[in-house]
Amino acid sequence: MSATTRDERLSGGAAGTGGGGTASPAGPAARPPTGPESGTGTLDAMRYRLPTRRGRRSRRGARPTIVLGTGRHARRLASVLLDHPEHGLAPIGFVDDGPGAGRTAGQAPGRPPGRAPDRASGQAPEQASDRPERFAAALREHRVRAVIVASEPVPGADTPVLARIARDFGCEVFLAPEPGGLLTDFLPPHGHVRGFPLLRMRPVPQTRPSWPLKRLLDVAVALTGLVVTAPLLALCALAVRCEGGPGVLFRQSRVGLGGRRFEMLKLRTLHPRDPRESETRWSVAGDERVGRVGRLLRRTSLDELPQLWNVLRGDMSIVGPRPERPFFVDQFSRSLPHYESRHRVPAGITGWAQVHGLRGDTSIEDRARFDNHYIDGWTLRSDIKIIIRTVASVLRPSGG
Repeated sequence: MSATTRDERLSGGAAGTGGGGTASPAGPAARPPTGPESGTGTLDAMRYRLPTRRGRRSRRGARPTIVLGTGRHARRLASVLLDHPEHGLAPIGFVDDGPGAGRTAGQAPGRPPGRAPDRASGQAPEQASDRPERFAAALREHRVRAVIVASEPVPGADTPVLARIARDFGCEVFLAPEPGGLLTDFLPPHGHVRGFPLLRMRPVPQTRPSWPLKRLLDVAVALTGLVVTAPLLALCALAVRCEGGPGVLFRQSRVGLGGRRFEMLKLRTLHPRDPRESETRWSVAGDERVGRVGRLLRRTSLDELPQLWNVLRGDMSIVGPRPERPFFVDQFSRSLPHYESRHRVPAGITGWAQVHGLRGDTSIEDRARFDNHYIDGWTLRSDIKIIIRTVASVLRPSGG
């Protein structure tokens, strides 16, 4: 690997992109502006140096950076970055409400306190809020292009949430553990800033080259599924009509990608006593409101077939976290810190949790953990594997 290639990989700016290799934002409105602020600076390891390093001693082109962390390690890292703008990162703020929070990250030993933040002159950065909403606003206001997570947790804030907010906004996110710490014994660093090891956060699945193929797979499977199962779907609809009367399809609000709501379709397996009940009552096995046809449809998952139409509409994917009702999303998000992270990708008809038996009245915490594991390691191959396992389980349904 050449020195240039190594540097460009660390900085996230592929050759000739001017720093454009950062993770894609969640939407067009969140995309940070390009131009001089986007920068072409690099995070070069000490043994990997570009020939132009001496020409980049000024702060021109350095990417505005926020440091997440507390204590001496975070302040030392910010101080080093201020002293060495050639690394391409210009600290303008940090999240620190622990001991010493009254000092800014730039106030390392030997620095006078109270200096106003100034990217161009390299003066000390200001404090940024540790509240997720204000943190996201600070990213937009200051056109932040990089975020470095120091090894310590941030009191009063969920560091993983803040890091993911930054990544979804389009920032390049690094973890900077203590030099010589235990973490570096498990994970080799991607590079160093004057001895501070840096590990790069994986980009969101939507930025991976194979992600567009997921949509192609969805459309192909959904179209094929609707054509092949059309006679079976008609038979199921007739059975539902005969058992429960008019109203074969059941429409319900669910939460999908980015927390957006959509109307999910199912074959009706019961008649709720009132509309509010269907939105707030948890489904359990042995529900007396479910008839024989409904139990069969649920046991075989045939009641989910209309969701193939949701996939064609773009509301859902074939594979992804199962969508939940807004009422329960609010409840689970308050009790499980990483539950909302499931909404980083489109909701699915089936998922990694479901093929491991986590469907129906099972642990929500376990489901969220499986879903986030699927998202973090997403590949097109994993989707195909889950589809095959789902079809196999439908062909040999369990009793109940």
